[in-house]
Amino acid sequence: MKFWVGVTDKDWFDYLMSLEPEEANFWQPSETPPTKQLQAGDLFLFKLHTPHNYVVGGGFFVRFTRLPARIAWESFGNLNGVRTYGDLIRRIEHYRKKPVPGDAEIGCNLLNAPFFFSQDQWIPIPSEWSPNIVRGKTYNSAASPGAELFDAVQARLRTGQAKEVETEHPRYGDLYLTRARLGQGTFRVLVTDAYHRRCAVTGEKTLPALEAAHIRPHAAEGPNHVNNGLLLRADVHRLFDNGYVTVDSDLKFVVSPRVRAEFENGREYYRYQGKPLLNLPDSPTERPSRDFIDWHNNEVYAD
Repeated sequence: MKFWVGVTDKDWFDYLMSLEPEEANFWQPSETPPTKQLQAGDLFLFKLHTPHNYVVGGGFFVRFTRLPARIAWESFGNLNGVRTYGDLIRRIEHYRKKPVPGDAEIGCNLLNAPFFFSQDQWIPIPSEWSPNIVRGKTYNSAASPGAELFDAVQARLRTGQAKEVETEHPRYGDLYLTRARLGQGTFRVLVTDAYHRRCAVTGEKTLPALEAAHIRPHAAEGPNHVNNGLLLRADVHRLFDNGYVTVDSDLKFVVSPRVRAEFENGREYYRYQGKPLLNLPDSPTERPSRDFIDWHNNEVYAD
């Protein structure tokens, strides 16, 4: 299997290690994907900047995407490896070596189940690693020197609490996304991208006004999977969560009579009444699940 070794700074690593997170955003100042070979579920390792030439941990790759820094912060907060949004902007400016006008767009590698090695477990980077490598490098676990590096990572995972990498029956791609226990930040970004960054109901595409809504809430045992999500304009999201609107089994928008009865208004929402959702994911596996839709209609929506 192929895996990626990405270069990062020690401050990012140390801060996230102290948090013991279930997910992380391995962001980069450039907007170019690290490699086209990565798919969901692949191993993504952390190598510190020189002079710390060691592999110090890793995680499992979910998706690469480009996000405005503000959206990356709102999705992941300090799981971006910094304490504040201001710190994130300062780090971007540090790497770009110039001020960042407006809301900078950055590359985001969404990682699931990150793991961090204590310093006595750090793994020396293979001797053939070039000091000119700035972003990272692909290795293969079936051939040297990737095989030795992969085995060393596996040995450390066996002695810690992190799960070993599956090699005999790995789950990659769509299978990984539907079975892995994903975090809230990853859910928000995956739903945003699946819906083409447009509201499912109104077609609104002003990104700061859009929110990833759970159909069955996480608090009610709803998973962080795209088929349990809708990308909605913020006001529609609030109405959806409070049972004033829903989506039926035919994926048509439904507005409760309660909106007019309780607020003597609602024209903005009734104009979408009975209409099919304007915007849906391309992949059938990412479209709203019938089970979650039925749950929302039975448990949350009220006429």
